[in-house]
Amino acid sequence: MKEITSKMRIWTVSERKAGTLTQCLGVSRPIDPVPHKVIIEKKLPRWRKGILSPYRSLEGPEPDIIVSCGSMSPSHVLAIAAACRKRPFTVHLQTPQPRFSKFYDLAFIPRHDWTEEKSKSPNFRPMLGAPHQFTPAALEGARPAAREKWGNGAQKMLAVLVGGPNAAYHFDGPTLEHLVESIRGLAAGGWRLLISTSRRSPPSLLARLLDLRSDNIVVWDNTGHNPYSEFLAAADAFLITKDTITMTCEALTTGRPVYIFDLAKTPCKKLDEFEWFHTDMGKTHGLTRPFEGSIEPYSYTPPNEAQRIADLISEMSSANKNPASKRF
Repeated sequence: MKEITSKMRIWTVSERKAGTLTQCLGVSRPIDPVPHKVIIEKKLPRWRKGILSPYRSLEGPEPDIIVSCGSMSPSHVLAIAAACRKRPFTVHLQTPQPRFSKFYDLAFIPRHDWTEEKSKSPNFRPMLGAPHQFTPAALEGARPAAREKWGNGAQKMLAVLVGGPNAAYHFDGPTLEHLVESIRGLAAGGWRLLISTSRRSPPSLLARLLDLRSDNIVVWDNTGHNPYSEFLAAADAFLITKDTITMTCEALTTGRPVYIFDLAKTPCKKLDEFEWFHTDMGKTHGLTRPFEGSIEPYSYTPPNEAQRIADLISEMSSANKNPASKRF
């Protein structure tokens, strides 16, 4: 990993939801520790150009680099770039819509969405999972305090990260019962469990998990300080429900075992993408393992996609090698 010493000014452009914002910030902060954040609520109509553009007068220093994520962001990035005196280097962290694909200097496409056709685009690059803001050094530095705070003297701690239903997966009755019984069994087997849900977790799911609280089962009730980062730092291993790519990638930063809990499936294109992701992470790269009732140690080299992408952005924006950087 090389150190980035440039003083490039970055603007991030993303929707308000955490999944898109954390990708932008994770990639940007190795280059610009305090990027300027542009939070958007909807797409920018095509007619909002020139004097009608909300970005016709930019506040503060203009960006050298713009990093965006989410389907609503490209129209805003185009408008911001048009308002700059010097064309900024533009980066997108998803598959951009066809009309924006040549506008971006770089677009990083998740491997589960990568196709042979995309490989023909000189400004497209594949990425593993989803970049995020956690770093190995930060989590390791926080580990002693987190273990003291949440360990209660336990020798081994398991973080259980639970998402919620989406287009691909749902928590039906049998699935939820299997999750509950698995948690009880792991606690009985000597693990201290630190359980955290997500913004997508329905109240009924959280309520069922809260009923499990005991001396060896800690469940965050979504009030007060969010201990999620402390759970990541403290854990010796992870059990993560299959619906969340981001939490899987964040846990893998630790280099500790990450087991994936299967869920009830809804056949659709999104399910195919999720299943491809889990097969890729597990069988192709050996990073995760399917949960089959027990948690066992294994080793792997933790990925650091945010740093890898930041290095490439820094290199290419400085050299201005990519032909797309000339397009408006």
